Amino acid sequence: MRQDSTLSWMVKCAAVAAVVLLVCGFATARFGSALQQPAVTTRDGSLVTLNRYVREPTPDIVLVGSSVTWRLKEEYFSLPSVRNLALAGGSPVTGLEIVARQARLPKTILIETNVLSREPDSALIERFSHGAGVQASLLRPLRTAVAAYETWNHAPPDPAQARAERDRLLGQPPDPFDNRVYLDRAVAQMNEGDPTVPVRANAIRIQQLVEELQRRGARVLLIHVPFAPEIEGSRLVRTTREIVDNAFPDRGLWLPVEPPRSELRWADGVHLDERSALIVVRAIEGALTARAATTPPR
Repeated sequence: MRQDSTLSWMVKCAAVAAVVLLVCGFATARFGSALQQPAVTTRDGSLVTLNRYVREPTPDIVLVGSSVTWRLKEEYFSLPSVRNLALAGGSPVTGLEIVARQARLPKTILIETNVLSREPDSALIERFSHGAGVQASLLRPLRTAVAAYETWNHAPPDPAQARAERDRLLGQPPDPFDNRVYLDRAVAQMNEGDPTVPVRANAIRIQQLVEELQRRGARVLLIHVPFAPEIEGSRLVRTTREIVDNAFPDRGLWLPVEPPRSELRWADGVHLDERSALIVVRAIEGALTARAATTPPR
């Protein structure tokens, strides 16, 4: 009798815990912008994206990068089967490591080279590595339920709605917002310190991963997302480009991203605004289409 009572108590506790977790998930989704800082909110969204990546069929195209590429939203792409694994506040190496550790690879992997001064997130890499979450756990059903809720809550937009949003953004003129205060602050920050050591370490790791991914049949391309001219001239960006250019001298590895610069705007001095991000996505798609037309089939 006591055993039945104990079992009933454990079931009730599990049920209450599930409800609490779901309520917390709803509260975060509903009121997250008021309760959390932007970095936390964007990281939560990245976790949902990574969870989808390891659970769903492998996409054709994957982007990895920092918050610079994170702004290139998946719904901005007209090409099918695109997944953006860029991490706001993170390193491109994190997403690249996760992709490389999966059993199946996308056909094309785009690696942002703008920001390579941050260390890879080893916790995220381990969490989303192939087979890392297979081990049994009493809490796994609860985690699965919460993950399913989050995935549903962050479901991709309807294709027709996404197309309408793209048309709306492109129909607008460039934003006249004066970002000089934010731009000056960003330039000052990006001129501080010497990023040589971490950038060089990340470039070496990217070299190793590119070679591995190419051996396994993936097409790997490097991209540089356009910055404002003042940012391009900062110490961080100049040092990074010099190291990356030396590490990857083969221009065949580079996908040229050449949108009309006069149309681009950076709301905070560094990150593209929505309209500009869409324009850059169009430039990436155009470059991929041109590359496919001139590349013989494997």
